[in-house]
Amino acid sequence: MKYEPNLHIVLFQPEIPQNTGAIGRTCVAIGAKLWLVRPLGFQLTEKALRRAGLDYWQHLEWEIADSWEDLTSKLETRFWYFSKSATHCLYDAELEKGDAFVFGRESAGLPLDLLDASDPNALQIPIRSEVRSLNLSCSVAVAGYELVRQMNFRP
Repeated sequence: MKYEPNLHIVLFQPEIPQNTGAIGRTCVAIGAKLWLVRPLGFQLTEKALRRAGLDYWQHLEWEIADSWEDLTSKLETRFWYFSKSATHCLYDAELEKGDAFVFGRESAGLPLDLLDASDPNALQIPIRSEVRSLNLSCSVAVAGYELVRQMNFRP
């Protein structure tokens, strides 16, 4: 039987292996597939995965894309782009099973050629002005569980 994820989590050029590890754990918890778009800021060796605490990695559905173009040729679904500069709120979006949530690099976010902040598919997670941004793994969890809530998903 073909695996049909509840959600696709796309990390565009992730830099920090521990964030990717925490995101992988969230993906397993909510039935999401993780996509990593190269270049990565770390290696995906067995030793590196163990060091990041990924003892559940064998339960994770994941795939690497060599570029953005490679990803979009493999993944045909609706994309949502997450950024603190987006003008639409996550909680106003009508999310559906199989959507793809795209998150940028920890240091720079999504590049401008992928992100139009005013696009209705560009979403922000509301935070107070005293905080510059959320940790990437926290952002993925907040967004992923909003889809879970909207789906009324129960394992």
